[in-house]
Amino acid sequence: MPYGLEDFHADLNATLKAKGLDGLPFLAGRLQQLLRNPEFVAATFSDDMPKSKRLLFHDTETDAYVFAHVHAPGGRGKPHSHGASWAIYGNARGFTVMTEWRRVNPPSEDHAVIEGGAHYRLGPGEARAYGPELIHSTEHPEKAWVIRVTGADLSTLPRYHFDPAKDRIVEPAAPQ
Repeated sequence: MPYGLEDFHADLNATLKAKGLDGLPFLAGRLQQLLRNPEFVAATFSDDMPKSKRLLFHDTETDAYVFAHVHAPGGRGKPHSHGASWAIYGNARGFTVMTEWRRVNPPSEDHAVIEGGAHYRLGPGEARAYGPELIHSTEHPEKAWVIRVTGADLSTLPRYHFDPAKDRIVEPAAPQ
C-alpha cells in the first residue's frame, strides 16, 4: 500500500512528540515519500488548479500544519523567516528555486544585513526542512505544486521580510 497522507500525519505527530526539531530531517524524508505517491498527488492537485493555498490538516497535539500550495509561474518571494517556527517544503510537481540567506551583522542591531547562501532547486518528489529563524526565499519560474509543513500557525508569529538591496528588515511578513 502506498505511503499516504494519513501515514504522513501519523509520522509527523509521533516524530515531533519524540524528537522535536531533531526529527525534521526524518520528516522531510517522509514528505518526499508522500510526494512520490502518484495517488496522493492526483488527489491533492490537478493541472488546472489556479494559484491557491489549502489546509490539508492541522495536528492539534503538535500544532503542525500541512498546506497544499499552487504557485503561479513567475512568482518570486522576498527573503523571509518563519520566526520561531520551522518549515518543510516539498514539491509534488514543477520546481521551486530556493535561496537560503544569512544575517551577517549582530541581531542586536536595528537593521539586518543579509547575504545569499545556498541556492538550489527542489524538484518533484524532493523536500527539505528549514529550522526556526532561517531566512529563505522561493522562486517559481514555472507553475509549481508544493506541500508546506509548518510548526505553528504562522499568522500568529512575528516574522519578517528582508530586502537584501537595502540590507534591512523592510516589513513584518504578512500571514501565509
